Amino acid sequence: MIKTLIKSTRLTWASKTINMYLLVLTYAYFSPQVINNPYDILEGLILVSVLWGALYSLNDLTDLESDKKDRIKRERAFIQGDVEKKWIFLFVGILVSSVLIISLITLKLVFSLILALMLINQVIYTVPPIRLKDTILAPFTSTGTNTVLRIASCCVLLNNLFLVPLSVYILMYIGGMGTYLMYKSKTSVTHILSVIFGILLIYILLIGDINLIQFALAILPGFLATVPLYFSNFTDKEKMLNIADILYHRVAMVFFLVGIFVILFVI
Repeated sequence: MIKTLIKSTRLTWASKTINMYLLVLTYAYFSPQVINNPYDILEGLILVSVLWGALYSLNDLTDLESDKKDRIKRERAFIQGDVEKKWIFLFVGILVSSVLIISLITLKLVFSLILALMLINQVIYTVPPIRLKDTILAPFTSTGTNTVLRIASCCVLLNNLFLVPLSVYILMYIGGMGTYLMYKSKTSVTHILSVIFGILLIYILLIGDINLIQFALAILPGFLATVPLYFSNFTDKEKMLNIADILYHRVAMVFFLVGIFVILFVI
């Protein structure tokens, strides 16, 4: 049961948080600001990752019946291993409570508020009776919003919510929406968002809101990992999703982690 609960947290999916923290840290590196709290940054990264592990467990519980009918999701933890709902709720409750308590005691209040926003957003997205996941609002409240909150959680630890320019917040929000829609095989809308993303990215590069090094470190690896996700709409979906998962949640995650440690402790 413990192994199943741990598996349900999708540990490798912490790459999403790690990616956004690296993006923020590149802005700190290229700014006059001195990073004088590297261990707070690491603590924040761990807390956000643990919180999302708990929220992924909650998501898998609420999607259990529909996931059983989806051959691509048959590897999900609660399908392979039967765990009583009361233990899942207890597990999620312990993780969420621990994260919030630790953050309130050791980090800034505004960081804890952002964690609370992550929790609220995911609950109304996943849990009945609201469950925005089953509505037309799903793309707006899923990956895009969560990406923005991940960026914000790191920015506040560096004492500047807009250390990352607003234009880049918008860019990453659109990118998150596009990723969600690609995963859901909404090809027509994805094409539109891809064009918007590309135009906005070129604009941001031209005005200097992001430089080529930041793009290469924090955006390009994730973009490359979405290529098989895009092709999953036209060919073997299961195979392409698996490739995308390996590229982003494993290979790129190692790259992002190395980048974070280099910025925090080496240069």
